[in-house]
Amino acid sequence: MNKYDPNIHHRRSIRLKGYDYSLAGLYFITICTQDRICRFGEIVGMGFTPVQMILNEYGQIAYDEWAKLSERFTNFELDVFQIMPNHVHGIISLNDVGATLAVAPNDTNAQTGQPQGLPLPTICDIVGAYKSLVANECLKIFKTKNETMGKLWQRNYYEHIIRDEQSYQRISQYILNNPIKWKDDKFHKS
Repeated sequence: MNKYDPNIHHRRSIRLKGYDYSLAGLYFITICTQDRICRFGEIVGMGFTPVQMILNEYGQIAYDEWAKLSERFTNFELDVFQIMPNHVHGIISLNDVGATLAVAPNDTNAQTGQPQGLPLPTICDIVGAYKSLVANECLKIFKTKNETMGKLWQRNYYEHIIRDEQSYQRISQYILNNPIKWKDDKFHKS
């Protein structure tokens, strides 16, 4: 393996340069599995049966960990999301964790509710934690089956800052309708 050389091994960031990803707002996130392997279940239904995503045990972990993010991050609110066979779409809603009427304990900041000295989590922090939590829980299952999991997630993720209501509505519908359009999805592998 070649040693890292910053002159030839440079990754272009897809993040908006200079943007503070801990700011309140809505963010559309897509996280893909490594090599787009379908690890989370399958899309079923055609004709008279409704098309839906059926989660397997790994998909259930991906679902449960996303649903618990609001318990882990005080500035995170759950919004529309969908676990697909080989990717996750979600809207992350970060809120202002402004001043509260409650008296904060000495070890937390009264303005943010976060532990003293810690900055608000960024989108990158939240996605990184999510990917780690899901990978660790899935790895436990693979180990009980004496199987090798390999890398669960691809290295990065896609993010888009949602700037207006029209964009929010369009993206929400895209996420909700993703199972129905699975065969035409750019993440679908035949």
